[in-house]
Amino acid sequence: MTPIVVVDEGTALAFLFEEMLRYSGPGSPAGVALAYMAMRCAFPLLGPPGALERRQIATETAFRGPGARDGFELVTRGVTEGRYVADAVLERPERGITLAAFVFRLSYGDRAVTLLVREGVVTDEFVSLARQEDRSPEAEARLTEAKREHADRLLASDPTEVFDIEAQAPPE
Repeated sequence: MTPIVVVDEGTALAFLFEEMLRYSGPGSPAGVALAYMAMRCAFPLLGPPGALERRQIATETAFRGPGARDGFELVTRGVTEGRYVADAVLERPERGITLAAFVFRLSYGDRAVTLLVREGVVTDEFVSLARQEDRSPEAEARLTEAKREHADRLLASDPTEVFDIEAQAPPE
């Protein structure tokens, strides 16, 4: 699997999906996979491969899942340092209930890219189960299975197949 490489005080750090999942724990593999794929998609658009300073990367998203938050935190330290913002105001209701929250804006210096999860990447069933309160044991088991299925499907894809790139600030 392809590592995500960032730089911290002159030292290159490489992060694999498996490390991100261990950091987050087993509860949100699809969210971790989503963060992993978002960084794999956005980072090459923000600067040369392996050259981004981790503590200068900022993330804004409408997606409030803990797995994605943990994935971005491990790689960028953005949650701890206030460069990670999850806010419902970024939702795109015109994309429908399933896709509205799947918006990620990553920035580095004066460059920014907005990623929108493509239709069909996340299923209606998955979002419905995830938002359901007081799930039955059967629904909980199905959600656990759906999380793994979504993670596997994401990881088997090319990042450019997962996201549409809505906007990118041009490099100077």
